[in-house]
Amino acid sequence: MGTHRPEIATGIEDVLAEIKRQLAHIRYGSVEIQIHNGQVVQLESREKKRWDKGVNAR
Repeated sequence: MGTHRPEIATGIEDVLAEIKRQLAHIRYGSVEIQIHNGQVVQLESREKKRWDKGVNAR
């Protein structure tokens, strides 16, 4: 059986909160999660800006 490590649980909650925050603020794009040795080490958020075709028409 595993031992309870509160510092990891808190870290997981922080990571999940940040993922939720990024997802809540993005309309078009992606959120990428980098994992190393079973732990999240980096989050990348890429947002795309889109315009209607009529906006750029002349």
